[in-house]
Amino acid sequence: MTVGTGSYSFDVSIFDNVNRLWRPMRKTASLIISFFLICSVATSAQQWPAAKANEWYAQQPFLVGSNFIPSTAINQLEMWQADTFDLPTIDRELGFAEGLGMNTMRVFLHNLLWQQDPLGFLQRMDQFLQVADKHHIKIAFVIFDSVWDPYPKLGKQRDPKPHVHNSGWVQSPGADMLKDPSRWNKELKPYVEGVIGHFREDKRVLMWDLMNEPDNTNPPYKGKELSRKIQPSLDLLQKEWSWARHENPSQPLTSGVWKDDDWSNDAKLSQMAHFQLHNSDVITFHSYGPPDEMRSRIQSLQHLGRPIICTEYMARPMGSTFQAILPILNHEHVGAYNWGFVSGKSQTIYPWDSWEKAYTAEPTIWFHDIFRKDGTPYDAQEVALIRQITGKDRASKK
Repeated sequence: MTVGTGSYSFDVSIFDNVNRLWRPMRKTASLIISFFLICSVATSAQQWPAAKANEWYAQQPFLVGSNFIPSTAINQLEMWQADTFDLPTIDRELGFAEGLGMNTMRVFLHNLLWQQDPLGFLQRMDQFLQVADKHHIKIAFVIFDSVWDPYPKLGKQRDPKPHVHNSGWVQSPGADMLKDPSRWNKELKPYVEGVIGHFREDKRVLMWDLMNEPDNTNPPYKGKELSRKIQPSLDLLQKEWSWARHENPSQPLTSGVWKDDDWSNDAKLSQMAHFQLHNSDVITFHSYGPPDEMRSRIQSLQHLGRPIICTEYMARPMGSTFQAILPILNHEHVGAYNWGFVSGKSQTIYPWDSWEKAYTAEPTIWFHDIFRKDGTPYDAQEVALIRQITGKDRASKK
């Protein structure tokens, strides 16, 4: 059949022939397209190549910051819940950080906040990021945390126990959730995917720390902690990594190792440490010991050929001071997050042994933290050193 309009005409039978030829090929073409789509998703769901991770790190300044919670919050829930979300204090205290030349903060979230009010939680996260960005600070968010109280509850949080280190910090998820994998896909997966998916392209977010110290058996809560905690923690971390990768964030994923001094031999790694090190885009670790320990841990991670960031250090009585450790991290170009910023309801000026040993007054040597609530530094020499290393002194003299 020939059809035409005006001076244009064509033979319809040509299309019939093409359709007959195409019909048996459609299934094959569909399979080919599906294969490439699957490959694309699989590629995005893998650990970043070392070259990509190093390229990302080369674009960052020397990362210096603290593990941050405002002085008016005892834990993650009090920091983020609508009734106690204290943006003026956050703004003021991040201003202290900007004054030191700090350019990043590590900040803990909680799955119950998503359960309580997903939209409100995301809005408060965005407000927090706006304030941080005003102070030129990028945020490393921690999704889950395996340390301290295993039984978190929404609502008004308890008052601090006098003179006790982190007396109200809570785990995420709590023990009841951790021991029941049947709940994870329904209750934890939407939180992980919702938060990371929402901020996956946000340049104010530096990286995602998926789980803090997942194999910490939590001695202060002996008798209340799960008796066999490490295996379900590993199971959850593996699932969480898959959920996070599915969102394909522009920021790197990590989870920090913290046990042992030598992570150089795969054969001697725990199953947890092996999984963390061989899935993290950038390598993170903790070290609260003196300079020799810090150097040893850094050296044991360098064989991985990836950026290295210390996401927890600085416990003065243990020899982990700013004067002893920060110059080492700077020299090795290892990112540096000390624990604690402004002394407040977390009470981390007191040492870990305050759970068993009675303290009745402020310790002469603070364990963590840099400032009092009014912005007065605990040690002016520490503040001067931090400003020198971050270049804040040079910048302020121009």
